[in-house]
Amino acid sequence: MTLIEALDYLGVALFGATGALAASRNQLDVIGFLFLSSVTGIGGGTARDLILDVPVFWVERPMYVLICAVVGVLVYFAAPAIESRYRLLLWLDAVALAAYGIFGAYKGLLVTGSPTVAVVMGMLTGTLGGIIRDVLTNEPSVLTRQEVYVAAAMAGAVLFVSLSGLGLSLALSVGAGFLLALIIRGGALQFHWNLPAYRPRPGRDPKDLL
Repeated sequence: MTLIEALDYLGVALFGATGALAASRNQLDVIGFLFLSSVTGIGGGTARDLILDVPVFWVERPMYVLICAVVGVLVYFAAPAIESRYRLLLWLDAVALAAYGIFGAYKGLLVTGSPTVAVVMGMLTGTLGGIIRDVLTNEPSVLTRQEVYVAAAMAGAVLFVSLSGLGLSLALSVGAGFLLALIIRGGALQFHWNLPAYRPRPGRDPKDLL
C-alpha cells in the first residue's frame, strides 16, 4: 500500500469513526451507527468524485463501505467506555481532515492538472463529511465553531500542491501537507486559534442614500 492510498483509507475510517461517535451521543441503534459512519466516511469523497466527473470511489471499490461498517460496529461496542466522546470526535476529525484533505488535493491534481481545482477538492474532501455528520445529528457544527477548520484543510492542500509543483517527491509533499493541516487544526482545538471574525456595523438609513 502506498502512502497516498493509506491516507485515503485513513480518512474514510476516521471520518467513519466520528460519524459513529456522533451516533453514540444521540443514542441511536446499531443501524444508525452504520448509516452515520458510512455517510460521514464517504460523503466528502463522493462529492469530490461527482464534481470531477470520475467514477465514485466506493462504487468501484465497495471495500470502503465495509470499512465504515466495521468501524461503526466497533464504536457501537466501545463508545460506552469512552469518557469524552465529543472531544475524541473532534480530534479524530482533525486527523481525518488532514489525511483526506491531502488525498482530495492529490486526486484533484491527478484528474485535472489544475492547482486551483486541487486545492478546492482538498478543502471539499477534508471537510464535507464532518459537516454532513453534524447536520444529521444536530451536533454543534465544526464549520461554525470559532476555531480554524476549513482554513486548515486549505493550508495543507496549498502546501501539498506547491511542493508538488516544485518537483518534490510525492512522499515529502504529502507528509508536509498532512502535518501542516494537522498542526493548524490541532492547534486550533488546543489553543482556540481562529481567524478574525466579521464585525457587523449598522446599515445606513435609506434616506441617506438618496
